[in-house]
Amino acid sequence: MKTKSINFAKFSSFKIGATIDVALLDSCETPTNDYYIIGSCNNILIGVQPPPLMKLDKKYDYIKIENNTLKIGGATPSGKIASFCKKHNIANFEFVSHLPGTLGGLVFMNAGLKEFEIFNNLISISTCTVRNEETHFGRKVIFKQDISFGYRYTDISSPILEATFSLTYGFDEKKVDVFKKMRSNQPSMPSAGSCFKNPKGDYAGRLIEEVGLKGFKAGDMEFSPEHANFLVNNNNGTFDDAIFLIQEAQRKVYEKFGIWLECEIGVLDIRYMGKDSKLLNPYM
Repeated sequence: MKTKSINFAKFSSFKIGATIDVALLDSCETPTNDYYIIGSCNNILIGVQPPPLMKLDKKYDYIKIENNTLKIGGATPSGKIASFCKKHNIANFEFVSHLPGTLGGLVFMNAGLKEFEIFNNLISISTCTVRNEETHFGRKVIFKQDISFGYRYTDISSPILEATFSLTYGFDEKKVDVFKKMRSNQPSMPSAGSCFKNPKGDYAGRLIEEVGLKGFKAGDMEFSPEHANFLVNNNNGTFDDAIFLIQEAQRKVYEKFGIWLECEIGVLDIRYMGKDSKLLNPYM
């Protein structure tokens, strides 16, 4: 199996983590069930004791128009998708330029901005699935109607090699401006985007601010003074500092409001994941 050595202190958006050998998935003949899939590491916190990691090979970085549909490889960066759609006057993907990551991660967590979600125009995904008792893997197409999905959630449990979308023309520059304004209050410091999912009918940032944690620091990690739901690294933040703040926010919000904040970022450390956890993490 091919591997790639990655320095997560440079590669991840949090700028936290050691240098780790990551397996590369280049075909469905490679067993994947003992690995956690990552992408460009834009919403992942790498721990001191990470599980075995795997990322898609570069062969899955592509975009093509085929049979009046848009087909995108799972390793394709969101910026490349946005540029392609603008160049080819393709509608409904304007929001993607403001969602860092790769296509696999966007689909895995049904990423989006407000009502604009990646699943809105999804037709199907192509995945690796077990095909017999000897744990050999094959490629399978799963249609949208057979996937359970919702707000920042899907039940997908196998690597996303490709996604097929309905194709509509008419790229809208006005939408790009709207999405840019929606992201204007986000801090520029290293982070993984929103730390927690918004509880139904409320906002995680508001709750964190209400319990006095906006601008609160542990070491070099901090809940941003600009946006309380952004956990940022001011320079030399560590995994332990980040975990402390995450757990402190969950504890205080629960004590005051009876609401448990669910992480939107993926925490990859076997001490916090549970030994029986098999869920593939987002490829972001």
